[in-house]
Amino acid sequence: MERSTHSTRVTLYSAPTCPYCSVARRYLVESGVEFTEIDISLDRAARREMVLMTAQRGVPVLLVDGKTLVGWNEAEFERMRCR
Repeated sequence: MERSTHSTRVTLYSAPTCPYCSVARRYLVESGVEFTEIDISLDRAARREMVLMTAQRGVPVLLVDGKTLVGWNEAEFERMRCR
């Protein structure tokens, strides 16, 4: 799959007890993706923002260039990243 040449902005909304958050974080780190991680257990404003954005409370949520990915799906993340 060909990658886009623009810099993708990625934000990971996570919680320390979430195993899928750990999987997503590890993938991002190992793939060299620059990202911002927000721990919603510590940041109430970010948790509220995430709920308003997705209409749900589960994590992980990834924001990829302004588009949301609820849950972790490597193939879908790469599709979003390459657009």
